[in-house]
Amino acid sequence: MQIRPARREDVPVILELIHDLAIYEKEPHAVKNTVEALEKNLFGEHAAVFAHVAEDRGQVQGFALWFLNYSTWEGVHGIYLEDLYVRPEARGKGIGKALLRTLAETAVDRGYARVEWCVLNWNEPSIGFYRSLGAVAQDDWTTFRLTGDALASFGASSLEDAR
Repeated sequence: MQIRPARREDVPVILELIHDLAIYEKEPHAVKNTVEALEKNLFGEHAAVFAHVAEDRGQVQGFALWFLNYSTWEGVHGIYLEDLYVRPEARGKGIGKALLRTLAETAVDRGYARVEWCVLNWNEPSIGFYRSLGAVAQDDWTTFRLTGDALASFGASSLEDAR
């Protein structure tokens, strides 16, 4: 097994794994991403998203997709892990751990303050796995998100307020 930075030719399989993750997370129709959009965001002129893949016997078995965040308190970047997914048939072989270790090594090498991510509250297998690595749940924080109609409405109203 090898962990390596994603390459352009990995984009279709990464998107396939994103769809598999959406099915696992009980949101099979939520993925709007395309090969073209993912390729642009990973490898375009202003790419700000990164990915690593786990390859075993020439086949991509998992991926980690991440981007930089910033801690105003620490004064340095961190890594935000957007997605971590390993094919069901490849689980239990240390692939998820190796992907996370690669991100931790990247953070340490670059002087970043942390690696963080969200996990669904019902996903007990993942929560147990993350805790076994020494990760700590941030139970004092609640994630908020503006999206869809609420984002459009609020964004449009702020433009009108500025006039």
